[in-house]
Amino acid sequence: MKAFTDKVALVTGATGGIGGAAALAFAREGARVVVSGRRKEESHETVALIQQIGGKATFVQTDVTREPEVAGLVGATLAAYGRLDVAFNNAGVEGTPGSIHEQNVENYQHIMDANVLGLLLSLKHEIAAMVKGGGGAIVNNASVAELVGFPGAALYVASKHAVMGLTKSAALEYATRGIRVNVVAPGAIETPMFDRFTAALGTDSHRQIAALHPMGRTGQTGEIATAVLWLCSDEASFVTGQSLAVDGGWTAK
Repeated sequence: MKAFTDKVALVTGATGGIGGAAALAFAREGARVVVSGRRKEESHETVALIQQIGGKATFVQTDVTREPEVAGLVGATLAAYGRLDVAFNNAGVEGTPGSIHEQNVENYQHIMDANVLGLLLSLKHEIAAMVKGGGGAIVNNASVAELVGFPGAALYVASKHAVMGLTKSAALEYATRGIRVNVVAPGAIETPMFDRFTAALGTDSHRQIAALHPMGRTGQTGEIATAVLWLCSDEASFVTGQSLAVDGGWTAK
């Protein structure tokens, strides 16, 4: 039997990249998947890919910084499939890189609203549904930036440290209620977000960041999806409040 047969999985930020790969991976393992994101066209592409492999998927357009939309997302999940078993909170932004003295309130709010408030709202409504349903598993997407600093990305780093704080607190609050909450911490992964980030940093930054990984390369979205599925699976039944770094050895140094 596939690992997620008869399970319902919700993925935020599933318009492509890591979120899209995870949504497809859940479907391959038998889950019925709710694909969430702000961009309709890309989200429909993810749904189409799931349907092409014989999976079931529903798209719910959602801006995770708006609580009514997050509540509606979870409500639509329950309406469509009757339950919520696992969630991968992947939605987030990188913001505009720059030194601390160059930062402004607008960039701070943009990053924190998406990466911290958006996660808090997602956890709030997902956990409420899982409490009623008898349990579940949640994985939040952070970054190696929740484990180390990175020059030129202080606000992004701060937001990802907050992700780990929320995760640990949620894990402790619901440990006796059948809900596990963990973090996946990717290194540099080949995604449009990484391309935008390195382009903003300037010439040769892609190569320089790749060189930070002892394995000598950046990662692929499927490698993160595999880690997410394991954390959500019954094989990780005694794992909660933890961060799994999938970073080619970056944080081992």
